[in-house]
Amino acid sequence: MKAAELNEKSQAELAELLENSRKEYFRLKMRKASGQLEKVSDMVKLRKDIARINTVIRERELRG
Repeated sequence: MKAAELNEKSQAELAELLENSRKEYFRLKMRKASGQLEKVSDMVKLRKDIARINTVIRERELRG
C-alpha cells in the first residue's frame, strides 16, 4: 500500500488497518514456522506496510 493511499484514510481506518495487518503478519509467521508458507516475500511486504501505517499515524500525532 502506498503512503499516499494511507494519507487519505481516517485515523480510525488506519487503526483498523494496522490491527488487521498485524494479525495477518502473525498468521504468516505461524505458517512459516510450520513450513506451509511458500512466499516469504509476503511477510516482507506486510512488514513494510505495517511500518508505513505506523509512520503515517506518528506523523499525524506530531502535527497535532
